Amino acid sequence: MKRDKRIKLLEMLKEHVKNNKKEYMIVALLFVIGIFLGVLFINHIQEGQKTEITEYFNTFTEKMRSMETINSMALLKNSMGQNIILAIVLWFFGTTVIGLPVVFGIVLYRGFCLGYTIAVCVTIMGLPQGLWFVLILLLLQNILFIPAMLALAVSGFKLYKSIIKDRNKENIKIEVVRHTVFSFLMLLVLMLASVVEIFLSTNILKGLIKYF
Repeated sequence: MKRDKRIKLLEMLKEHVKNNKKEYMIVALLFVIGIFLGVLFINHIQEGQKTEITEYFNTFTEKMRSMETINSMALLKNSMGQNIILAIVLWFFGTTVIGLPVVFGIVLYRGFCLGYTIAVCVTIMGLPQGLWFVLILLLLQNILFIPAMLALAVSGFKLYKSIIKDRNKENIKIEVVRHTVFSFLMLLVLMLASVVEIFLSTNILKGLIKYF
């Protein structure tokens, strides 16, 4: 029974991506532009700023090395809280016509943060070590986080287009309900991303940080 539900959910997600290819391409492009801007920003900062970033990064890694135990539940609560806020904001602004630029801005910003983090790690640790550090720190949770965030943005984009094309109140209500249900499903994926981040990525990083 559970397996059938998972199959139906996967089929629904595949159908959603298939029916919204253009929207996904636009949103994904914004995210990639954000990554590029994050990398570009680090490459053009002044030496004083670079020194501050290096000191902060070194403090973070030293703290990880010296920490005997990790308060996983506190970190999980914080991560889930942030993801819940993100999902609510994307859902809310996705239901308003004037909110679409905010949705796109959030996607761009999250891409910028990812590019910034990657560039910082590579700049401070060098290419091989920096990439390995990024893969351990970011890869696992972002396999879930990034698609869920992009899907939330696309759902809002789709609702926006529906409102513009069809002014019928009943049809708009149906689309809002669909957007809400889909957003809730993506919120569950974001919650899972938080679990992966805290109980897998963070603990793996804790075990391997001494080698960096």
